[in-house]
Amino acid sequence: MAEYQNLFTQIQVRHAPDPGVPIGPDERDRLLKPGGFSYLLGRIGDAQIGPLYLGWLGIASLICGFAAIEVIGFNFLAQVNWDPVEFIRQLPWLGLEPPGPEYGLSIPPLAEGGWWLVAGFLLTMSIILWWFRMYFRAKKLKMGTHVAWAFASAIFLYLVLGFIRPVVMGSWSQAVPFGIFPHLDWTAAFSIRYGNLFYNPFHMLSIVFLYGSALLFAMHAGTILATAKMGGEREIDQITDRGTAAERSMLFWRWTMGFNATMESIHRWAWWFAVLTTLTGGIGILLTGTAVDNWYRWGIKHGIVPEYVQPYDDPSPAVEPGELDGPMRGDADDSFSPLPDDGYVPGPISRGLELDDGRVLTFGLAGGAPALGGDQ
Repeated sequence: MAEYQNLFTQIQVRHAPDPGVPIGPDERDRLLKPGGFSYLLGRIGDAQIGPLYLGWLGIASLICGFAAIEVIGFNFLAQVNWDPVEFIRQLPWLGLEPPGPEYGLSIPPLAEGGWWLVAGFLLTMSIILWWFRMYFRAKKLKMGTHVAWAFASAIFLYLVLGFIRPVVMGSWSQAVPFGIFPHLDWTAAFSIRYGNLFYNPFHMLSIVFLYGSALLFAMHAGTILATAKMGGEREIDQITDRGTAAERSMLFWRWTMGFNATMESIHRWAWWFAVLTTLTGGIGILLTGTAVDNWYRWGIKHGIVPEYVQPYDDPSPAVEPGELDGPMRGDADDSFSPLPDDGYVPGPISRGLELDDGRVLTFGLAGGAPALGGDQ
């Protein structure tokens, strides 16, 4: 049954569910047969639900993914003493950390990073099985495999962060923890440790393609919606038999910027920009710490970063707790560390204050009150 729907359609047509193209004996693996419609889904897309095909790859992927989430979730629960209220309250801050650097690439005890390895293995298996499912479903339908290879680009970045780069660096500790804020903290510390990731040229390319993808998506979607009343969303028809929607949209872009993509080429632009976002990002992460230790100094060497005429000196040693940054040193106002019974104050305070004649006054307590000691 022919049908025509767009964003402005107010009436949803109900008809016999469309089972899709016949695919032979594999149909018995479809777990959800077509047979239902959703009004809400019909407001944003096709109202029909199903058929849903899983097969063995899909089922195995879901099992591995569920097991990975369970491992991560139960570790989070253990960190809050199995309190469901605290689990919900602290969920953004909870994390499952990789093994420490002392373990290298060996398998540590479960409580010291072993659970991270188990969760990572299960999650990776789930993602890779899902990729094979998408690839073989596309081949079965005699489609191109563009979606699967775009997904593979994102998987490449995931594997670089959690497997490839840690193996090259020789330690699981280089991998990303599971968790929301722990992941963000790792990202910030990673950039600082290697001299600001913004000076990484592949990171620059990744940002360009990321923003470019958003721009292309907005331009294309806006153009199609603007010509939807003329049938612009029926893009295959517009490719094979260019109608007024294609003519007007192309003329609009020639008017505004002197050049226009075609109904077919805009999708190639969008696909490559999206794929190159994660591909260049993964290359940049893989080079960090393996080929380049400090991207800021690398940028100076290659003329990306300006070399300042008067560079800053090396930072001074960190001020110890209880010290003042100057010739006079004493306890900070908010310091409540207990003092010894003999009145002697250890640490930086004991160095005292050096006078002009060479004497050193040391600070101590006499009868519970501050007092100055003799010269040394």
